[in-house]
Amino acid sequence: MSILESGCQDFELASRLEWLETNGLGSFAMGTCAGVNTRRYHGLLVASLRPPVDRRLLLARLEDRVETGTGIYDLSTCQYPGTIAPAGFKLLTGFDCDPFPHWRFRVPAIGEEPSVAVQKELFLVSGQNSVIVRYRASDDVKLRVRPMLAFRDYHSLGQANGQFCRDVSLLSDGIAMSPYEEMPRLRMIAPGSSFEANAIWYYNVEYLRELDRGLDFREDLYSPGVLTLELKAGEWSSFLATTGNEDWSAFRLNATRESEALRRVRYNGLERAAEQFLVEDSFLRPTIIAGYPWFTDWGRDTMIALPGLLICRGQLLKAREILENYLSYLKQGLIPNRFPDGGGSPEYNTVDATLWMFLAANAYLKASGDGIFLSKILYPAVKQIIEWHWRGTFFGIRADPSDGLLVSGEPGVQLTWMDAKVDDYVVTPRHGKPVEINALWINALYLTAGWARDLGDSDFATKCMVAADRGRSSFAEKFWSPQLGCLYDVIGPGGPDASVRPNQVIACSLPFALLTVEQTRSVLAVAERELLTPFGLRTLAPTDQQYRGRYEGSPYMRDASYHQGTVWPWLLGPYVKAYLKAYGRTPECLEYCRKLIERLTDGESEQCFGSIGEVFDGDAPHRPGGAPAQAWSVGQLIEASAAIEGLP
Repeated sequence: MSILESGCQDFELASRLEWLETNGLGSFAMGTCAGVNTRRYHGLLVASLRPPVDRRLLLARLEDRVETGTGIYDLSTCQYPGTIAPAGFKLLTGFDCDPFPHWRFRVPAIGEEPSVAVQKELFLVSGQNSVIVRYRASDDVKLRVRPMLAFRDYHSLGQANGQFCRDVSLLSDGIAMSPYEEMPRLRMIAPGSSFEANAIWYYNVEYLRELDRGLDFREDLYSPGVLTLELKAGEWSSFLATTGNEDWSAFRLNATRESEALRRVRYNGLERAAEQFLVEDSFLRPTIIAGYPWFTDWGRDTMIALPGLLICRGQLLKAREILENYLSYLKQGLIPNRFPDGGGSPEYNTVDATLWMFLAANAYLKASGDGIFLSKILYPAVKQIIEWHWRGTFFGIRADPSDGLLVSGEPGVQLTWMDAKVDDYVVTPRHGKPVEINALWINALYLTAGWARDLGDSDFATKCMVAADRGRSSFAEKFWSPQLGCLYDVIGPGGPDASVRPNQVIACSLPFALLTVEQTRSVLAVAERELLTPFGLRTLAPTDQQYRGRYEGSPYMRDASYHQGTVWPWLLGPYVKAYLKAYGRTPECLEYCRKLIERLTDGESEQCFGSIGEVFDGDAPHRPGGAPAQAWSVGQLIEASAAIEGLP
């Protein structure tokens, strides 16, 4: 997607269109088309010190300007209280992200002097904490680059303080700084440059998206001085910021650019977005980042996204390694829901991450035929999982002996994907027997029965099959509402919850059908009428008294609406899969499903170039919100597209 001059110079539009660069370690760079940072997470180098966690925002931005025969012109843009200064976006003539963020500026002509075209591009180097920014001009110009440093945890904001060490080490083509002992040393290099020390604190830089989110939104940035370069007409010059100690010549910088461009050419569309979520941890094991900029690797998100991000794209070895890694953390029949950003023990507060793992593992086995993985790794683990669920595990998760359905929940704990919580207030507790959880549970039993049978464990196969059949019978009896023509959302202690939510669509999308074709079509009709939007499914029908159509405001207000009407794009994946199961692969059905996916991937809904975000408002015009790039949104759309095309 490209933005032309009129869009780039529309500050309201250009400051909301975001770009993302990643390096495969959990580090990233992120910003806006306008060049202004609008989030505390925006920066040119957010380095993961213990991949993929412990992220520190080191280099916030560059204040870059060119000097021509007619004057000095700013390329950068920054928001301060009541003003935008500098306002380099006014010189923008274009922006695109192919193969990485690329800005085009035009310095205006004055008198008989010709105008000067300036290009700027930026990318992270794969596998290392290094960002390269390159410049080229159509005429000889002088370029002045002022690095603006933050050196803080990426969730926080920094203020001017006496502990910030201002010492600068001079290098042959740049400088190096280590403002805090616990932070890495940052080298800033521009071959052929000269450095002028001119240390300044820049106060009250504003991040307006943080203001929108009801959070602190001002911080101070430090600059040690200015690097000056002489740009020769038509030639590229580079600025590098890195935590590494390698030597970087102009030749190596240019060669790295070409290798990075070639690496990215292999991927098109959502495949390129998919690559951004795939990282290696500090033990060189692959894992999946749930979303940018503030998520790390989460169990539920990983298992929902994995088939699309990896298996549909033929990256089977990585899929196996991720499954093995999560299973290695198995505890009382549960895989982790979250690995804390600051380290420490994994968290297991989820009822469904483990159940989604069965589907991801099944997709891997169907694609790979990996009998060794099944017999040596997966089957011993799933046998433990099933037995723990039968006997009972954390958070009241257990199979109810009276009907074979899975019950879960304790006061103050949110266990399903609808997990918003404000202090001690659980917005959508869903305690009892949630519809999609039980569909996943019954499918897990059927899958395990098949694996047990294939491996000759006939006794356990029979136990699982009997339990699955019983659960299926109970599911049809207790969840189906003839009056509503759809499924109850939860069977709770006080009776069934008739809220119309998309969880019933998930239940209809799974490999083992729990409803008749007529019932499934009825569920889809209700979902289409009440929940379907151009950008995904609402989490609650607008006719419900609890419905909230806008995802906005303070953290409390946003969490209170997170699953009370907010649209989630990832739910289009289950919707498409359920639709194909209910209506078959007729030309009309396939075309309908293709259009659903195309409406979300045609660029009109983009919040982050080339990716799919986390949520949209339930009410039209369905403004985007949440994380601008979300793994399960991308993964589920890839998986749904593969299902439409009949690909394995």
